[in-house]
Amino acid sequence: MAALLGAAGLLITAVPAQAAATPPPATGVVPATDTETPALVEGIREPVDAKAAPADAAREHLAAKESRYRIAEPARDLAPLRTVAQDGKETVRLQQKHRGVPVLGGQYVVRMETKDGTRVVTGTSGKYFTELTAGTEPSVDQETAVRRAVAATARGLGGKKLTRADAVKRQGASSERAAALSGTARGLVVIPRGEGVLAHHVTVRGADPATGEPVLRQVYVDAKAGYPVLEYSGIKTIAGARQPGGKPPAAAAAATAHPGSEGSGVLLDGTKVPLNVYRDTTRDQYVMVDHARMADGTKGTLSTWDATGRDVSEAAGAWPSGIKEVGSATADFGKEATDKGAVDAHWAAGQVYDYYKRQHGRDGLDGRGSSFNSLVGVTEFGQPYVNAFWDGQKMVYGSGDEEYKPLSADLDVVGHEMTHGVVENTANLVYAGQSGALNEAIADYFGNAVDVAVAGRSMSDPDAGLIGENLCRTTAPRDCALRDLNDGASTSKNFLGVAFGTDNGGVHLNSTIFSGALWDMRQDMGAELADRIVYRALSSYMTPLDGFTEGRAAVLAAAKELGASTKQLSVTKRSFAAHGIVPGWEKALGVDTDVLFRKLNTAGTGVGAGGGWWTVSKSNDDGSEPYSVYAGRANGTGTPRLISPNDGRFHVYPATDGKTVVWAAYGPTSLDILSRPLAGGPIKKLYTSTTDISGLRYENGVAVFETYDLFGGRHVGFLRPGDREPAFVDGGRYHLATALPSISKGKIAYAKLYPGESGDYRLGVEIYDLATGKATLTEQLGEPQGLGQTGINGSHVFWLADELTDDDGQMAIRRADLDGTNAFDISGEAKPGALIAADLTVSETSVTVSSQLPALSWNNESLSKLWQLTTDGAQRERVSCNRGEQLSPAAAGDRQVIWIDATTGWTDLTTRTRPAGRCG
Repeated sequence: MAALLGAAGLLITAVPAQAAATPPPATGVVPATDTETPALVEGIREPVDAKAAPADAAREHLAAKESRYRIAEPARDLAPLRTVAQDGKETVRLQQKHRGVPVLGGQYVVRMETKDGTRVVTGTSGKYFTELTAGTEPSVDQETAVRRAVAATARGLGGKKLTRADAVKRQGASSERAAALSGTARGLVVIPRGEGVLAHHVTVRGADPATGEPVLRQVYVDAKAGYPVLEYSGIKTIAGARQPGGKPPAAAAAATAHPGSEGSGVLLDGTKVPLNVYRDTTRDQYVMVDHARMADGTKGTLSTWDATGRDVSEAAGAWPSGIKEVGSATADFGKEATDKGAVDAHWAAGQVYDYYKRQHGRDGLDGRGSSFNSLVGVTEFGQPYVNAFWDGQKMVYGSGDEEYKPLSADLDVVGHEMTHGVVENTANLVYAGQSGALNEAIADYFGNAVDVAVAGRSMSDPDAGLIGENLCRTTAPRDCALRDLNDGASTSKNFLGVAFGTDNGGVHLNSTIFSGALWDMRQDMGAELADRIVYRALSSYMTPLDGFTEGRAAVLAAAKELGASTKQLSVTKRSFAAHGIVPGWEKALGVDTDVLFRKLNTAGTGVGAGGGWWTVSKSNDDGSEPYSVYAGRANGTGTPRLISPNDGRFHVYPATDGKTVVWAAYGPTSLDILSRPLAGGPIKKLYTSTTDISGLRYENGVAVFETYDLFGGRHVGFLRPGDREPAFVDGGRYHLATALPSISKGKIAYAKLYPGESGDYRLGVEIYDLATGKATLTEQLGEPQGLGQTGINGSHVFWLADELTDDDGQMAIRRADLDGTNAFDISGEAKPGALIAADLTVSETSVTVSSQLPALSWNNESLSKLWQLTTDGAQRERVSCNRGEQLSPAAAGDRQVIWIDATTGWTDLTTRTRPAGRCG
């Protein structure tokens, strides 16, 4: 199936779609997987009605060839989406609908030519899913879906930490940093897994209250049970709040009388360049509005707006109120415009527009000559913002800092972001998993193509493949570059399996596998033909869920269509082969771990372990079924046992003490905490929650968990045997927050946010004794700004602490005695090699954390790995040497750890009984 959805299950990067093991039939029909409709048909010339509308002619062809396409009623199930006509060729994109509901990524393309009054179909490609049988009547209402989508986003942003930023919510203050997340319903969709999953599509906007990063997430909530089954970011960044606030003011009317002026400015590298600007008489200024480029057509404009000092959250998926186009008293823009990156952004936008118009006949990002905008100077909580992104409406460039120039300072960055707009208006590659990596690869390819062409740089230049190499103020270009398309090392053997919560499923991590192949093709074939081939593949062959295998097929087919010679086709195949993109490339990477349970097709649902047992959630092999809870022996013997009922609910966050399993069940109207003995017996409902929950732990009949509401309230509760309602360690009081619990031998540890004697909020770790009801606050070594997961054993309590605000996110691993005394760091935050830890689990002898290492760009070592320390910190080792991402560690006794591993592209439950060592 498609690279986003096939093996991925609900939240995990997929193993790419399986290519045919044998060559395609001589007829030019390439079969697809999980559907009877071909992935690609080429080399045909089959007549259709020359007088019919393009979409009608396309559907007529599909209906006439039903034996080939297996689409019974194209007129009913394929809705016209977009038609592009150019030079006698027509590309018709059709959106699949299942019983009237759009299918996510279900798009089929029909290519036609018209000559001398005769129209023929020359080929087709895409995804039409023939196996869909799911019902389309939701059991979950839209309001519930929006609420759960927002709650899931909030939990994902703040669930791993409790920070002092959360204090704003306790005080009820209004603050930019505490701007609530908001959700907007986008309607029902069918996710094409197995028989299909009906889901509510919700867009969640706002800002991360802890980091200030903009939030624009696409969340898909199962419409039968109300559980978020797919989430990914809608912000397309170069490096890995509120409802929309209106649209930019129209300027086209003014252009009729005043077509514009010629101005100039100086780029950040010191080069003086011409600028198309406009004399705004109402402001008595020249402004960065380019009317000239589209003056003979749509009268659209290229405008650059001054967003200096505006928070990035205001600019993500929204239009900041009150901003104006960058202005100057004269047509020669001065140092102020240069320093904020406005000259670079405005000049570069013109260069990218010219490239697409000159090379590909494309009029603007949407191909229809619409205006587009660039915002410069955005910051983050008043601090420098070092990034750039396309949000579906506009380009947004960060202010830069002492080390980095404003992000518009490199033409390939501008070309990259603007190409995201081109992709969105052509193949619309879903920005997650492998299709997202293909999206990034194409943005890098064309951004680099524009940069190399304008600079007049030879493709043989060792630095020609660098992206973002001119952004640094002091560092050499090669040291500064974000990526190198000519690195000679990015192949499918380096494919990194990660969860969608990390780099949107590896969109930057894996992009150079494909972009490197395209770059090699460009170097060997020549820029002019290579660019035409890649653009044709994008605009007329690719569809939203394509991965590397489909992308390769699209490029080869486009090359044939454009008349590439046998030698040039060999160059194309050789380029892909050099990067490991060949039929059947999707093979699992080697691992050094023991697999306990394969193909979970889940993520973010956690792992539980205790008493020699593990427990975890799992979907079915195609990821279409709601999650069920299973349990098995930690030593790998025996067969995993199904614990939860198969009742259509999503059963998640399981925990066990080796005698009983507890978990949460998400249904259309309720969220229940359930339990069942491992030995078998009836399922018992412990509690029905009115808020979201996480962090379930269990020991000797006591269930501990964290509640999480839409307004940021977090409270640790527990249920003893026979309790109908939970007790809360903080009394559930609004001005307090407790989170990230753990339990051992009748004591609960958790992070706590509370008002100090002076009224300022403080953070600490507290231990609650279930026998006495006494809570003991542990010593702190400083004044933490954030606390991470706690862990407790028979002699100590452990937690993650963040005190330094000017580092790369490192956390101390802190320990104290159970009476709260003798606190010390078994791993210091400021020491060399400090870990960027996100999760923690403990046994009586060991502390294991999931952590990454500081990195300037996405790579294998920047992913979450597992590290194990002795409880005194004297020894530290890597648990596993696997590539990819390792998540949700659970101590299974002594040195054994069980976790979810994404190395192979699936999510497997894996274990090691002792650490692997240094890993090189």
